[in-house]
Amino acid sequence: MKIVVLDGYAMNPGDLTWNGLQALGDVMIYERSSEKEIIERTKGAEIVLTNKVSLPAHIIEALPALKYIGVMATGYNMIDMDCANKQGIVVTNVPGYSTPSVVQLTFSLLLELCYHTQRHSDAVMKGKWTASPDFCFWDYPLTELSGKTLGIIGFGSIGQKVADVGAAFGMSILAYSRTKTDQSHRKNFRWAAEQEELLAQADIVSLHCPLTPQTENLINAESLSIMKPSAVIINTSRGGLIDAQALADALNEGRISGAGIDVLPVEPPPIDNPLFNAKNCLVTPHIAWATKESRLRLMDVVIGNIKSFLNGQSVNVIS
Repeated sequence: MKIVVLDGYAMNPGDLTWNGLQALGDVMIYERSSEKEIIERTKGAEIVLTNKVSLPAHIIEALPALKYIGVMATGYNMIDMDCANKQGIVVTNVPGYSTPSVVQLTFSLLLELCYHTQRHSDAVMKGKWTASPDFCFWDYPLTELSGKTLGIIGFGSIGQKVADVGAAFGMSILAYSRTKTDQSHRKNFRWAAEQEELLAQADIVSLHCPLTPQTENLINAESLSIMKPSAVIINTSRGGLIDAQALADALNEGRISGAGIDVLPVEPPPIDNPLFNAKNCLVTPHIAWATKESRLRLMDVVIGNIKSFLNGQSVNVIS
């Protein structure tokens, strides 16, 4: 059984082990693969694993031995699913592995925007507290979350955990989802009838929905115009949910207060991305998923998916 990993570095830059995978067959692991290298590297492979390397139709069709594609992530937009289905290839992904880590970064970004912790620490290290005539000082607004409305767009497992943490901070939860599940156990919770209602009423808007043709540029000039000038937006989901130029314009013109962004439409981003120079905007390099604990879960499920496939009982299959 020939197994090829096309881009293993992101999941395992050296602090995990591939032993569990290597026990399943003849395994070739590449840190990264360009499109030109894929066919040669995967020739004769029955199993191919990819995190972000694309497998379009012309590549899938050039691999007659291929029986299984394992996406080492949750999103699978890099796979031509129509072609894979036509070729009878099983495609699996790994849902839910990063939920605790994504929730953690969501609030890390939000709390930084509320207290500007790094900026205040930098000011102290430069001697500003030492020179202060008072016992304390602050150079940036300090904001308390209690009593604020947290608007969550997308209410799957991550959105619901974000709601749990928001409620622990004393926030009211306003959620929008195409599927409205029973949330009667929650206090200070209600469903928004429309996204516009959520955008208009939320103090913080946090995105936790997939990227689809319907959600692409969900946050754009029009939707930003609905939001409060004091509102903050957080995106730890998919970069394509936000029109970066529209968000940068809104921040620079004071039409919204701040943004915490972990994902961008193009990754790595070009240096002229407008958010890099936007006011009160934090941008982290797609790290919400990447704690060691999260990557260990990811590795375990990737291996478990393959074992189930080899046993004829495939799980986490993308249909």
